Amino acid sequence: MPRIILIETSTSLCSAAIEQDGRIISSRETAEPRAHASRTAVFIKEMLDECGLRVQDCDAVCVSSGPGSYTGLRVGSSTAKGLCFGASKPLLAAGTLDILVRQALEEGLPEGCTAIIPMVDARRMEVYCAVYNTEGERLTEIAPCVVDASCFSAELAAGKVLFIGDGAAKCAPVLDSANAVFRQVNPNAAAMASLAEEAFSKSEFQNTAYFEPFYLKEFVATVSKKNLF
Repeated sequence: MPRIILIETSTSLCSAAIEQDGRIISSRETAEPRAHASRTAVFIKEMLDECGLRVQDCDAVCVSSGPGSYTGLRVGSSTAKGLCFGASKPLLAAGTLDILVRQALEEGLPEGCTAIIPMVDARRMEVYCAVYNTEGERLTEIAPCVVDASCFSAELAAGKVLFIGDGAAKCAPVLDSANAVFRQVNPNAAAMASLAEEAFSKSEFQNTAYFEPFYLKEFVATVSKKNLF
């Protein structure tokens, strides 16, 4: 089985891991604010040193592709590309919502669960989300959603629905249903392992030069209202 460097920086959690023979052999993570740029490459070096490896000893690099934080995705993408170019290794990508669904399946679903809805926080009452079945297959398009009481009514009427991600908890007061289960977590690199292995086995390699994360929304720069000069 392949040895793959895993990088997940799509939300406030910055995490990285190395998988080998189907298991995680080293991992690092931090929830320190705005740590992605300063910690991602450091984490990778620490893990490689810990395992007595070089980037050249790995078979590929897999990065979370979004949706999520613009800055976080840029850091993860740039780091992954640098590793791939420097060591002539292929680039793989895993969707952030797919990663959250794998975490849900690995942690176990609530009894009677009929759907999984991963949610990435997009500020205020908006989330990036999609509906998945309990086999991990995506049933709807990935889209931003302003959550209100009418959202996901069909899924909630059909049975238990697991809402998972860093945008889940804020939706609990709005989605007031006995069938709604909320799991507030960030996607992490370790949960990318099976997705990375599947992509590698199918040779689903990204074009390293032209790969861009799935931002879903364009980054909007704002002008400070403070008069500095």
